[in-house]
Amino acid sequence: MNIAFFLLPKDEVIYLSPRSTMRQALERMERHRYSAIPLVDQNGKYAGTITEGDLLWKMKNTPGLTFANAHTVRLDQIEQHVKNQPVHIHADMEDLINLAMEQNFVPVIDDKEVFIGIVRRKEIIEYCAAVIRREELRA
Repeated sequence: MNIAFFLLPKDEVIYLSPRSTMRQALERMERHRYSAIPLVDQNGKYAGTITEGDLLWKMKNTPGLTFANAHTVRLDQIEQHVKNQPVHIHADMEDLINLAMEQNFVPVIDDKEVFIGIVRRKEIIEYCAAVIRREELRA
Protein backbone atom coordinates (compact mmCIF):
# COMPACT_ATOMS: atom_id res chain seq x y z
CA MET A 1 0.00 0.00 0.00
CA ASN A 2 1.24 3.48 -0.88
CA ILE A 3 1.21 6.30 1.68
CA ALA A 4 -0.26 8.63 -0.97
CA PHE A 5 -3.49 6.61 -0.73
CA PHE A 6 -4.02 8.04 2.79
CA LEU A 7 -2.73 11.55 2.13
CA LEU A 8 -4.84 14.56 3.02
CA PRO A 9 -3.20 17.10 0.66
CA LYS A 10 -1.73 20.36 1.91
CA ASP A 11 -4.51 22.44 0.35
CA GLU A 12 -7.02 20.63 2.60
CA VAL A 13 -4.90 20.84 5.76
CA ILE A 14 -5.11 23.58 8.36
CA TYR A 15 -1.52 24.67 9.03
CA LEU A 16 0.29 27.78 10.21
CA SER A 17 3.60 29.51 9.66
CA PRO A 18 6.11 29.50 12.53
CA ARG A 19 5.82 33.29 12.28
CA SER A 20 2.08 33.15 13.04
CA THR A 21 1.02 34.29 16.47
CA MET A 22 -0.07 32.33 19.48
CA ARG A 23 -3.48 33.96 19.23
CA GLN A 24 -3.87 32.82 15.62
CA ALA A 25 -3.04 29.26 16.68
CA LEU A 26 -5.54 29.36 19.54
CA GLU A 27 -8.27 30.69 17.29
CA ARG A 28 -7.62 28.11 14.56
CA MET A 29 -7.56 25.28 17.09
CA GLU A 30 -10.85 26.45 18.57
CA ARG A 31 -12.53 26.98 15.18
CA HIS A 32 -11.50 23.57 13.82
CA ARG A 33 -11.52 21.71 17.16
CA TYR A 34 -7.90 20.60 16.74
CA SER A 35 -5.45 19.88 19.51
CA ALA A 36 -2.41 20.27 17.23
CA ILE A 37 -1.54 22.06 13.99
CA PRO A 38 1.44 21.50 11.67
CA LEU A 39 3.81 24.39 11.03
CA VAL A 40 5.09 25.07 7.51
CA ASP A 41 7.84 27.61 6.91
CA GLN A 42 8.13 30.19 4.11
CA ASN A 43 9.94 27.62 1.93
CA GLY A 44 7.11 25.11 2.28
CA LYS A 45 9.11 22.85 4.62
CA TYR A 46 7.58 21.12 7.62
CA ALA A 47 8.75 23.03 10.73
CA GLY A 48 7.10 21.03 13.51
CA THR A 49 3.73 20.80 15.18
CA ILE A 50 2.31 23.19 17.74
CA THR A 51 0.00 21.62 20.32
CA GLU A 52 -2.47 22.89 22.89
CA GLY A 53 -0.03 21.72 25.53
CA ASP A 54 2.77 23.84 24.05
CA LEU A 55 0.52 26.90 24.17
CA LEU A 56 -0.61 26.18 27.73
CA TRP A 57 2.98 25.72 28.95
CA LYS A 58 3.95 29.02 27.31
CA MET A 59 1.09 30.83 29.06
CA LYS A 60 1.88 29.19 32.40
CA ASN A 61 5.57 30.05 32.22
CA THR A 62 5.24 33.61 30.87
CA PRO A 63 4.15 36.13 33.50
CA GLY A 64 1.50 38.49 32.16
CA LEU A 65 0.75 36.45 29.05
CA THR A 66 -2.99 36.19 28.44
CA PHE A 67 -5.26 35.58 25.49
CA ALA A 68 -5.62 39.35 25.14
CA ASN A 69 -1.91 39.79 24.41
CA ALA A 70 -1.21 36.38 22.82
CA HIS A 71 -0.84 38.18 19.48
CA THR A 72 2.58 39.40 20.69
CA VAL A 73 4.06 35.88 20.78
CA ARG A 74 5.11 34.13 17.57
CA LEU A 75 4.91 30.36 17.32
CA ASP A 76 8.65 30.10 16.65
CA GLN A 77 9.11 31.49 20.18
CA ILE A 78 7.22 28.58 21.73
CA GLU A 79 8.96 25.35 22.67
CA GLN A 80 7.47 22.27 21.02
CA HIS A 81 7.34 19.60 23.73
CA VAL A 82 6.35 16.83 21.33
CA LYS A 83 8.47 16.39 18.20
CA ASN A 84 6.08 15.00 15.58
CA GLN A 85 8.21 13.32 12.95
CA PRO A 86 7.31 13.55 9.27
CA VAL A 87 7.32 10.60 6.89
CA HIS A 88 8.64 10.64 3.34
CA ILE A 89 5.97 10.07 0.68
CA HIS A 90 7.81 6.93 -0.49
CA ALA A 91 8.22 5.43 2.98
CA ASP A 92 6.88 2.00 3.89
CA MET A 93 3.49 1.56 5.52
CA GLU A 94 5.29 0.16 8.56
CA ASP A 95 7.11 3.49 9.00
CA LEU A 96 3.81 5.34 8.78
CA ILE A 97 2.09 3.05 11.27
CA ASN A 98 4.98 3.30 13.74
CA LEU A 99 4.77 7.10 13.71
CA ALA A 100 0.96 7.08 13.92
CA MET A 101 1.13 5.07 17.13
CA GLU A 102 2.63 8.14 18.81
CA GLN A 103 1.13 11.00 16.77
CA ASN A 104 -2.48 12.00 15.98
CA PHE A 105 -1.36 12.76 12.45
CA VAL A 106 1.81 12.20 10.47
CA PRO A 107 3.15 15.05 8.34
CA VAL A 108 4.20 13.91 4.86
CA ILE A 109 7.10 15.41 2.93
CA ASP A 110 8.28 14.96 -0.66
CA ASP A 111 11.72 14.30 -2.15
CA LYS A 112 12.75 17.93 -1.52
CA GLU A 113 11.56 17.81 2.12
CA VAL A 114 8.55 20.01 1.24
CA PHE A 115 5.36 19.53 3.26
CA ILE A 116 2.70 17.98 1.02
CA GLY A 117 0.02 17.01 3.55
CA ILE A 118 -0.79 14.74 6.45
CA VAL A 119 -2.02 11.26 7.16
CA ARG A 120 -4.47 11.13 10.03
CA ARG A 121 -4.40 8.27 12.50
CA LYS A 122 -8.09 7.65 11.80
CA GLU A 123 -7.43 6.59 8.19
CA ILE A 124 -4.63 4.26 9.27
CA ILE A 125 -6.86 2.59 11.85
CA GLU A 126 -9.65 2.20 9.29
CA TYR A 127 -7.16 0.61 6.87
CA CYS A 128 -5.88 -1.81 9.54
CA ALA A 129 -9.43 -2.71 10.55
CA ALA A 130 -10.30 -3.49 6.92
CA VAL A 131 -7.22 -5.72 6.61
CA ILE A 132 -8.22 -7.60 9.77
CA ARG A 133 -11.79 -8.05 8.50
CA ARG A 134 -10.50 -9.44 5.18
CA GLU A 135 -8.23 -11.85 7.02
CA GLU A 136 -11.09 -13.00 9.24
CA LEU A 137 -13.27 -13.65 6.19
CA ARG A 138 -10.51 -15.81 4.66
CA ALA A 139 -10.16 -17.90 7.82
